[in-house]
Amino acid sequence: MRDVEPTGLWQRFDLIEQAWCLRVNRGCQIAPLRRFFAVVSRLGDGVFWYILMLALAASGEAGATVAAQMALTGLAGLFVYKQLKHRLVRERPYIALAAIQLGTAPLDRYSFPSGHTLHAVAFTLVATAHVPELWFILGPFALLVAASRVVLGLHYPTDVLAGALIGAALAGTCLSIAPT
Repeated sequence: MRDVEPTGLWQRFDLIEQAWCLRVNRGCQIAPLRRFFAVVSRLGDGVFWYILMLALAASGEAGATVAAQMALTGLAGLFVYKQLKHRLVRERPYIALAAIQLGTAPLDRYSFPSGHTLHAVAFTLVATAHVPELWFILGPFALLVAASRVVLGLHYPTDVLAGALIGAALAGTCLSIAPT
């Protein structure tokens, strides 16, 4: 049996991930698709979630509690992802790979983890724990936000996966501290 150098294994993994990035990023070449994902991404910047929190808060005391949990989870997510981005400093795909087409301007320089995905997953899980009927809107929207990040050349698939896992962990923590 042949020994595999850890660097060789990681290099192969990087090549596979880069190939996936290039494949998914081809969506940027289709203008309507690029515009669609740019809008989804922009809504995922916070606008969609802020409107949802305001609507929940306006719906009564129970909705205000959900909105407050979402806001606290969002603040925790912001802290975690900013710490990770500034420590891990992974360049975005459009910077590292010349063939990647940038579909919209990034909010910051680094790629890992995806803050958009982190927040989309965290907010979706907290909101739907309280209001399960929202799943049919929030679930697909969170998936589109996650996909938009790779399609637009802003993140690698592992950035999105890490963001989703961190978001799920934050939501789970929030819900265990202040259950539904």
